[in-house]
Amino acid sequence: MYASCLKLLIFYFLLAFASCWGNSASAQEPVRRSARRTVQSYKRKPASATANYPDDKFIAKGKILFQKNCSSCHNFLQRGIGPNLAHVTAEVSPDWLKKFISNAPARINQGDGRAVRLLEEYKQLMPAFPTLTEFELNALLAYLQANHKPQSLAPQPGTLGVGLKNPVPAKPIQSGLKLRLSEVLTAPATAKAAPRARINKMVVLPGLSGQDQPDRVFIQDLRGTLYELLDNKLRIFMDIRKQLSGFVDAPGLGTGFGSVAFHPDFYQNGLFYTTHNENAGAAPAGFTYPDSIHVTLQGVVTEWKMRSPAESIFSGTRRELMRINFVSAIHGLQEISFNPMARPGSDDYGLLYIGVGDGGATEEGYYGLCKDETQIWGSVVRIDPLGTNIEMGSYKIPPGNPYANDQNPATLGEIFCRGFRNPNRISWTYDGKMLITDIGQHNAEEVNFGMKGADYGWPEREGTFRINPRGDMSIVYSLPADDSLTTYSYPVIQYDHDEGSAISGGFVYDGTSLPELRGKYIFGDIVNGRIFFVDNKDLMPGVQATIQELELEVDGQVTNFKTLCGSEKTDLRFGIGLHKELYLFTKSDGKIYQATACKH
Repeated sequence: MYASCLKLLIFYFLLAFASCWGNSASAQEPVRRSARRTVQSYKRKPASATANYPDDKFIAKGKILFQKNCSSCHNFLQRGIGPNLAHVTAEVSPDWLKKFISNAPARINQGDGRAVRLLEEYKQLMPAFPTLTEFELNALLAYLQANHKPQSLAPQPGTLGVGLKNPVPAKPIQSGLKLRLSEVLTAPATAKAAPRARINKMVVLPGLSGQDQPDRVFIQDLRGTLYELLDNKLRIFMDIRKQLSGFVDAPGLGTGFGSVAFHPDFYQNGLFYTTHNENAGAAPAGFTYPDSIHVTLQGVVTEWKMRSPAESIFSGTRRELMRINFVSAIHGLQEISFNPMARPGSDDYGLLYIGVGDGGATEEGYYGLCKDETQIWGSVVRIDPLGTNIEMGSYKIPPGNPYANDQNPATLGEIFCRGFRNPNRISWTYDGKMLITDIGQHNAEEVNFGMKGADYGWPEREGTFRINPRGDMSIVYSLPADDSLTTYSYPVIQYDHDEGSAISGGFVYDGTSLPELRGKYIFGDIVNGRIFFVDNKDLMPGVQATIQELELEVDGQVTNFKTLCGSEKTDLRFGIGLHKELYLFTKSDGKIYQATACKH
């Protein structure tokens, strides 16, 4: 089943090679939860006006296939993870598409201009798909044709001014430091092609001093496995696929087993928490929107209770805390985490933070789903998982949340802060700062201070720039002269897409083996694998800290993650292990490295 879904996903990426990008649509307003609670363009030869696309009897089937497998990467409004498909049937003939889909590598090797140029842009080498049936191809092409939009309908910038060609002109400074890595192990491969192992998060479960219970390290794989790292080997702690019959990890990207967090009182109560995905309609969702907007996936937060917390393999029960509908398979439930700096008796102790992306709603024209504090999408929420004061009875809204006691029934008490596209990572510094990384649209990658009640601007802002959610979101504009009248909060770190494509959030290093990096926030770029840092002392509200870059050294040779992985997309992640030491790992090849030295 997974292989089939993966093939279909890549198939839709193939369609992207023949596309260009275009217009937007008006938003539809969502409803309150239920009582249950710089893109380069290319000149293309237009397709023949007499192109024989399949007729409309295929459209209904094509729509189902597209929404289930393709909408996570593409839409007919604007460029998303893949290009907008609104004009593809005016640009490429059905015959070209079918030949390309049947054997894309051959077309690329033959020097097909369109394929080669877009391969360079998207860094994706597509395999051949000879098993796709003629009916499937016809249905999908018919649906594309039904959604064709003339180029002349593209929206105009209006009064936003002139788009910025280079939003962040400052380049990262070369620090002159080399980060030395030692390979620890390779995670078990769960696919034959990249990403070989979708290892995504490393988390330390603190032990009990004086009770012969040492710290433990866990690594989670999006395809469904939670491992414990022991003596540089991975042992399966829990296979979530065996626990949840509705679990899906297709079509990839951020779907599957998303995150894990252990309750700070785990060794007393045996509780830990996970996020995962299920198909649309798998169960009633607590957070919904009008049925005129399609649902692609559901995101679920689950509480697990161990029968014996010290056991090496999970055995126990589960309880569902939260279920959310999402428009597409991108930007869903992100990291979940407890504040490790909170101490028993403090207001933040034992409260679970949950990153909730916009689900691709803005890219598909439904920006109303994440427009304000009445919607859960595009926010970081905070709940007390041990309490029961909402209609569903599964968790408690902390009274200290900004909208918990505002006497407004329309606002969501769960929200801690909002205005994110994809709040991918949450971490806390040793001096108490909460840092939230937000993966951007087409221009800005950012790190924000997590502040109660703050609004970081999405979908009206991207980084320190203005964006038009009703138009072409590949363009950003300078902030308006009266921006001081708004209440938006802006990032403390940002870089544009000259430097990378998607930020990989990290940590302020507080270990001992890398003294040159002590007190530095280490992060990088998911796609190209570059490694950056800023001084923690320079992280101040309203100021963008200066970014410095680290070189990489492995086995005595200066290198980079693209070379190490043999892939244009490294899928770089950061983790903190035992003794607060820094780890880096890459989903592309499943390799896990420990940072052992940092020298000039």
